[in-house]
Amino acid sequence: MPKLTILPANVTIDWDPATMPYSEHGKRASILDICLNNGVHLEHACGGSCACTTCHVVVKAGEQCMSEAADDELDRLEMAPGLTLHSRLGCQAVLTGDAVVEIPSWNRNYVSEGGRSMNLGDAIPVAKH
Repeated sequence: MPKLTILPANVTIDWDPATMPYSEHGKRASILDICLNNGVHLEHACGGSCACTTCHVVVKAGEQCMSEAADDELDRLEMAPGLTLHSRLGCQAVLTGDAVVEIPSWNRNYVSEGGRSMNLGDAIPVAKH
């Protein structure tokens, strides 16, 4: 089974592409899809539709086990804080094997509207009026 390691949390996910259900967030077997199916939070403000950069990750190993970035992903990545030559959008990078990715620090500290953040755990959501 392929493995996806998420840094700096140092969480490794064993996943089976043949049996993993599709969460409908991002592309099937994308980094985002694998994370959500295995209880690992990765921000995705646009629902995985390649319309933002909140699922930005930096690939540390395994780029050869990922789909090639399409033009729309590359265009969107140009707006990502902390862009590197190894940056990908988690919703678009489809895995076929082992990979190691790092969630940039600006994104690890982000508290989504739903109140969940990888660094901060569950925050108290703001009451809606």
